[in-house]
Amino acid sequence: MQDEAAGFTVKIAETEDELRAAQALRYDVFVRELGGDGDLVDHEQGLERDRFDPFFDHMIVKDDATGQTIGVYRLLRDDQAAEMGRFYSEDEYDLSPLRASGRKLLELGRSCLHPDYRGGAAMFHLWSGLADYVAEHKIEILFGVASFHGTDPVPLANSLSMLHHNHLAPADLRVRSKVFQPMNLVAPDALDRRQAMIDTPALIKAYLRLGGYVGEGAFVDHAFNTTDICLILDTEKMSTRQSRLYGQGPGKRGA
Repeated sequence: MQDEAAGFTVKIAETEDELRAAQALRYDVFVRELGGDGDLVDHEQGLERDRFDPFFDHMIVKDDATGQTIGVYRLLRDDQAAEMGRFYSEDEYDLSPLRASGRKLLELGRSCLHPDYRGGAAMFHLWSGLADYVAEHKIEILFGVASFHGTDPVPLANSLSMLHHNHLAPADLRVRSKVFQPMNLVAPDALDRRQAMIDTPALIKAYLRLGGYVGEGAFVDHAFNTTDICLILDTEKMSTRQSRLYGQGPGKRGA
């Protein structure tokens, strides 16, 4: 799967070099920029990786002019999760409602762009590649953890509360955090809605524009220096307009 338009190529990593380029970009964003860490992070070689990487498909975006990998998305279908024995985010969330749905699942993660390419066409190509992948594999529900920077919920109270009050998943898809950090921190009538949206990362807002939901409760990930929420997108319930936005690449950055 490739997209040669506008000077970018979108594809699934096929070689060890392509995987290492994805892991190097992840290191630049998640470790150097955001202060994350992990058991298998290779600081000497500058690679952000973990024991789950071999089971995932790694979608990458390359700048054709330089050959540099400037965007990445990590993708795990339910058949790949069965081989691995679990989904990655099951450390943080009870995914029983999604598993019980009987529908085709795709877990998303490690989405990021090189800083020089944020706010431009690269995210468009990453999202378009994802839309093609979903269609190819007949995916029905997309989900994955998305992160706020930092582990103190107080500065995030408006955003977390806005998500809880306005975007909570229906009961049949409502996953729940295993180490429960309440998101209902500010009453609806006390919310600063404008500030809540300003403080919400662009990737999360992109999923909300597509009709995305959030699970119940956040998860504070001290190793990655983030506060995580679980996003869920039911492709069957997307409107025609939302589906068109999805194919056109909503959102400007994925880090």
